[in-house]
Amino acid sequence: MIIQRKQDLDRVRHLVKAFPVTAILGPRQCGKTFLSKQIKADHYFDLENPRDLAAFDQPQLLLEKLQGTILIDEVQRRPELFPVLRYLVDTHPKQKYLILGSASGALLRQSSESLAGRIAYYYLGGLSLYDVGQKNIQKLWLRGGFPRAFLARSAYESEQWLNNYLTTFLEKDIPQLGITIPSQTLRRFWMMLSHYHGQVINFSEIGRAFGVSDMTVRKYIDILESTFMVRTLQPWYNNLGKRLIKSPKIYFKDSGLLHRLLTIEKEKDLWTHPKIGASWEGFALEEVIRNLGLNSQEVFFWGTHSGAELDLFWRAKGKNWGVEFKYGDAPKLTKSMQSAVSDLNLSHLWVIYPGEKRYPLMPKITATPLISAGII
Repeated sequence: MIIQRKQDLDRVRHLVKAFPVTAILGPRQCGKTFLSKQIKADHYFDLENPRDLAAFDQPQLLLEKLQGTILIDEVQRRPELFPVLRYLVDTHPKQKYLILGSASGALLRQSSESLAGRIAYYYLGGLSLYDVGQKNIQKLWLRGGFPRAFLARSAYESEQWLNNYLTTFLEKDIPQLGITIPSQTLRRFWMMLSHYHGQVINFSEIGRAFGVSDMTVRKYIDILESTFMVRTLQPWYNNLGKRLIKSPKIYFKDSGLLHRLLTIEKEKDLWTHPKIGASWEGFALEEVIRNLGLNSQEVFFWGTHSGAELDLFWRAKGKNWGVEFKYGDAPKLTKSMQSAVSDLNLSHLWVIYPGEKRYPLMPKITATPLISAGII
């Protein structure tokens, strides 16, 4: 079964037309190569292919004679390529480059320094609810968005694929990025971190529990974030005269990986698990962010030490907007929602829940299903 990702494809095609270089960034096996090949590049190189990797020992000689769209997969294997690309796109206007990468930190720094004003970035996750449809929402939530996990013939095969993905990521991908942390150490840290999903990060508390310093905790989280495994959602704060939370929250970006780390295997395991509310929050949050086309620097959460909070906050069209995520049959209006609307001057707040009906809670607050979240 092949799932067409029309929303992602349309957005990437728009960037390819507008910029000399377009980078699609995302975790391994999320569908970057499949999506990019639908662009129908004139030339294709995979830097995990030893022959192609060797050919890039002399990248200028290889590339300067080519015309059209040139696709380079796993570009992080050749970080020294970016200055060459700058020269080529400046001197060969008939060339377009589509580059794919599965590690964002160093790649973003190197490419932005060399290709400023010439490159656009598109962050690709796994399959979204837009791709698979409302009828598959429970399956997508349980298995996550990695195509092979979602499309597996059975829950057992999906579980086994995710187990193998975790092992490969820790034992192969991390060392290839030059990170020398033992795989078992990072696995134990990852499993511990899954219990903090949806919570404000207390670096010192995690460090004490794991037996390392808070700086080491920050380093490990940076690794997982730069490889698109987790999201650290930064707090929004301004001079409201209130004691605001100023530490980030952490979420696993793929619900399937989160469920594997929590040993959730079937739907019945999820319904009775104490993290079900946090799991729904993380799953729905990623869907909303992707649907809005926002990047990590544009989204925040808000919270006060007195208990008022907002799960997702962003600014667009000169206005402030917010979303709350509630796992329940029929969310009700709360004082926290009213405080968020008032204190943050929200134009509207949506309460997204796993139900089917859309209904108002008050003039600026609406409860809505995830699939029909008519957000600006």
